Amino acid sequence: MNGETKTRMSEIVSVDPHLMHGTPCFRGTRVPVRLLLDDLRTGFTIDDFLAGCPTVTREQVERYLELAQDLVTECAVS
Repeated sequence: MNGETKTRMSEIVSVDPHLMHGTPCFRGTRVPVRLLLDDLRTGFTIDDFLAGCPTVTREQVERYLELAQDLVTECAVS
């Protein structure tokens, strides 16, 4: 993961051992990022996810998904 990707990640995701036992969460929330992927995998929409997690913004979700896509591309190319 390059420096730009790490910076983008830290803007979207926080890991704090005192918050949710260090589970990666959307920055500024107690919502684990894995919950978004779990919801999407089981057929929920982004709107469904946001309705259940009102502390997460659509921008955070979109930026997280863009980052995930870029990470997959980066891994596939390297």
